[in-house]
This record gives sequence, C-alpha cells and structure tokens, in this order.
Amino acid sequence: MATRQTGDHAGTFHVELIKPSHYDDDGYVIQWRRGVLPSNSLACLWGLAADAAERRVLGEDVMIEVAAYDEANIVVPVKAIMAKIKRTGGKGLVCMAGVQSNQFPRAVDLAQPFLKAGIPVAIGGFHVSGLLSMIEGLTQGLQEAVDQGIILFGGEAEGRMDGLLRDAYEGTLKPIYNYLADLPDLTGQPLPFLPSEMLRRTIGSYSSFDAGRGCPFKCSFCCIINVQGRKSRTRSADEIETLVRSNAAQGITRFFLTDDNFARNSNWEPIFDRLIELKERDGLEIKFIIQADLMVHKIKGFIEKAAAAGCRWVFMGLETVNPDNLLAVKKRQNQIAQYRRMLLAWKRVGVITFAGYILGFDDDTPESIRRDIEFVQRELPIDILEFFIMSPAPGSEDHKRAVEAGVWMDPDLNKGDTEHVVVEHPRMTKKEWQDIYEEAWRLYYSEEHVERLIRRAHACGIKPVSVVQQVLSYWGMQRFEGIHPLQGGLIRRKLRTSRRPGMKREPILTFYPRRAWQAVSTYVPFMIYGIKLHRLRRRIQRDPAARNYTDASLQLDEPALEEPKVPASVLAEERKPPPMVKPASVTKPPAAEHPAA
Repeated sequence: MATRQTGDHAGTFHVELIKPSHYDDDGYVIQWRRGVLPSNSLACLWGLAADAAERRVLGEDVMIEVAAYDEANIVVPVKAIMAKIKRTGGKGLVCMAGVQSNQFPRAVDLAQPFLKAGIPVAIGGFHVSGLLSMIEGLTQGLQEAVDQGIILFGGEAEGRMDGLLRDAYEGTLKPIYNYLADLPDLTGQPLPFLPSEMLRRTIGSYSSFDAGRGCPFKCSFCCIINVQGRKSRTRSADEIETLVRSNAAQGITRFFLTDDNFARNSNWEPIFDRLIELKERDGLEIKFIIQADLMVHKIKGFIEKAAAAGCRWVFMGLETVNPDNLLAVKKRQNQIAQYRRMLLAWKRVGVITFAGYILGFDDDTPESIRRDIEFVQRELPIDILEFFIMSPAPGSEDHKRAVEAGVWMDPDLNKGDTEHVVVEHPRMTKKEWQDIYEEAWRLYYSEEHVERLIRRAHACGIKPVSVVQQVLSYWGMQRFEGIHPLQGGLIRRKLRTSRRPGMKREPILTFYPRRAWQAVSTYVPFMIYGIKLHRLRRRIQRDPAARNYTDASLQLDEPALEEPKVPASVLAEERKPPPMVKPASVTKPPAAEHPAA
C-alpha cells in the first residue's frame, strides 16, 4: 500500500516499509487473508516517512514516495517494488520495520533480492536494538547481516528519519546507526498512522498507536526496558486526539494501545479524559485494548476511567502463580494474593481480561504447571489465558546472562517465537517442556472451563458472545491451525513459492492436493467447534438461573498464598535508580558469542 506525493518521476525517492513475518515449521511464511493486529512499528515509520515526504527533506525537486507492507496479511511484491524503483531513477531505501528475533531470518532473506539489485536495506526493531543494547560488539548474526550490506538501525527513528533518508539518497549510508543512548522525547513527533486500506486487512479493522514508551519495572526476561528505557515518555492528550480523529475520518475507531504498560504512562489520566470527551461530546464509538500490570486496581480511578474511555479488553502479564518464580525474575510488582481483587475490578466495568502465562521458569515441572493451571481456573476470574515458552529474548537480562555463561540456545532464530523450546531446562527435558506447552492449552480450555468462562461472563454482565469469540480466536487458532493466536489470522495463505531458502520447493501435484486437505481438515472442525460454543452460549443465556452463577473466583476473599521472603540484597538492588542504556561499540571486533544471540 502506498502514499504518493505528486511530482516529477526524475526526482523520485522510494521508501519501502516492510514488516516481515516468519516461517512455520514446514518453512512457509505465516500469513493470512486478514491478520490479527496492525504493526505499530510500521505505523510509526509511515508517520515519520510521510512527514519527511511532506516537508520535502531531500529537496523541493525530489518527491518521496512511501509504501508499506505487512507480510502477515499481504504477499510482499518484491519484483514489483524493484521494477518501480528502477523505473523512476533507481533511488530508494527498503526498511524492515519492527523486526523481532523470530522474524530476523525472514527479514534477511527478504533483503537478498533488493541487495542484488543495488537497493539498500535497513533492519530495525527489537532484535537489533536489543542486542546492541546488551551485548558488547556485534553478534554473529548481526555481523553476517552487515557483511551482506544490510544496514542495522538501533533505537527509535523519531528525529533520525530525515538523516537516514538523506544518507540513503546521497549514497552515504553507514553500516550501523545506534541511537540507544539517546531516547527521543515523543511530544511533537509525527504520529503513527496507516491508511484504512491496510487496517482493513486486520480482523476487526484495528489501528494502533503508542501513547508512551518505557516501563519502570525490572523483569529480567523483558527486553523493552533495555530498548525503550525505564522512564515514561509520553505523547500529549492533544496528540492522541489528533491521532484518533485522523483514524475516525477514515472509518477506524478501534485501537490497540501498544504501550507495554499503559498504567505506568505518566499521562494516562489526561489521555483517558480526552477519549471520554470525544465519546461523550462528539459521539465517537471508540473501543480499544490496553496492556497493564496486575496492580492497576491500586491506581485510583484508572480502571473506571479506562472503561469509560472505551477500553473493552485488557492484557496483563500474569506470567506465573508461583511466588518464587516471580521473585527469581524480579517481577515483584505481581502480588498474587491481590490478583482476584484486581480481576474482579475489571469485570465490574465489563472489560474482558487477557493474561500471558510463561511456562519454563526454573522451578517449573509438568506436574507443577498442571497444578498451577488448575489453581488459575478455580481461583482467578481470568477470561483468556495465553501460554508462552520461557525463552531468553535478545535484549533481556536473561539473554545476556545466558550468552555470558555460554548456555546452549537453539541457533535457529526462527524458533524464537515462544512456541518452541530453544534452551535447556534444569528440571524438564526438551520433549517434556514442549509437550506440557501443548497440554497447557488443552487443560485451560477444557470443555468444563470454557463453560465456566461463559457462565462467569454472563453473571458479571459481560456479553457471553464476546468471550466465545475470544475463545474461538485464541484456543481455536492454537487447536486447529497449530499457531500461537498472536501470530494468527483469518484464512491461512500458504504459497508454494514462498518457502524458506534451503528447503526444497514442493511439486505442484503434491503441494496443492495436500494444501486442500489441510484447509478442509482445519476449517471444518473449526466451524463445528464454533457452532458447539454458540449453542452452549445460547443455552446459558436462556437459563434464568444463570445470572446467579458464582464460584470461588467471583468472591472478594483472596486466595491464601504465602508470599516469598525477599533477601535484603534483592531489596537493595531494586532501590537503585534505572540504569542508563550503554550503547554497544561498533568499532571493536565482534565479541565471541553463542550463535543464537
């Protein structure tokens, strides 16, 4: 999808923004007719590039043409892009946006035809930024990318886009741009934006924006605090209004607020107040999902104002219900004894709760995981639980420690999607770990518990159909497509020609019959399951006694849990001020490291 400024072709510079997907276990790119959510990294870069185009930063006689592609919901037209650039003078820059670790191999593969055609390619995102922030020198994978001519971009592009475009236009690009030590103020920056044609390629036609960046906590498995910092940097309420109005003008009023923890955005209240005003005064039907921590009920008015502003869904990092596990990864802000009170506060205002749950902390075993899932089902009124395999994310403290200790990690970054076991565990074999991950989904979304979820929603005044839809989206995607729901979508697109390099292209006579059978064996059971859930929902809604349903999770009494004792040394460490991010030196030779880094 492209935006274009009118002008002379002889003075055209192309900015091609690509959000890469990654490969499934059979080597095919994971993409859909409609994706789950838009890429906010793509939206941020679009806003910056479109602003640069409007200001003619390359000169009044040079037109900047911006195009964007989210590979999760569209086949990137590589040949057409190269032909377009060649046809209008041969000047352009391909930017791989928001590349995560599991997407890095695909990004490098996508870069190859552009590099062969002499078109520069830059890769940014959490993989590059995370490694540059925590590992001295360049890892093997980053060094190989640089050796191929790929430009690495570390940090945030606000305030740096003009310089990058000028370097690309003048042919003076540097191998590495590292801005991690200089986090920009977001106030006054061009706003993230994507045209409606792209947003309608997502289920529900969502837009996205980050109202702020940075998180004050110190979770050792998190890379965000080392890339975006621990200090809250926010956009103003005026800027959020501008952003919402610009999307509403193109018929988009659903949003994913991508702040890692919106509750710690220092500007949360003015932003909520402005959204409430837009709803009440101007009649905008704003709905959105936020991410927040599990102690938000202690922030006076936060939950009530979130609901009034249009929050319909909230995602939280539950991570585990084992107190010792939380202490081990420095997630002391999660106070298990108060989980139920917080979750009930969201239920009272009609918000559906999503929680992430990590499998593979050092104390975890298959038996303990089964026990903990049963505890969550019985004691906590969570609606949707999504599981992740503990993986040392590049840019996190856990990853840095693993690299320094020489811990084995799977060298194939494509597996770093939190669905595959990529490290060894002290108490589980790789097979036991992978098996309990698959089993966890089945255990939580048992027929008995799904019915319980629907009954809880109905009793709390939440539309049961909303819970059914989310169960279908999350458990249905995992069960029938075999793909984590956050990488899912509507109707899988699988191209015979888009297989991972090194894997043999399948013959036409075997690929298409097999693909047809895959579609039938996936979507027919999927539809049958959906029909079954809706029949259950209607039966519950017709039951006059269903409004009176209750169970332990809906009671205000807290589950009795013993909190772990915190050593004095840990408390002293947590009192230290947030550290400055140390930029990696790009002049030293690459440090020896594990190939997974």
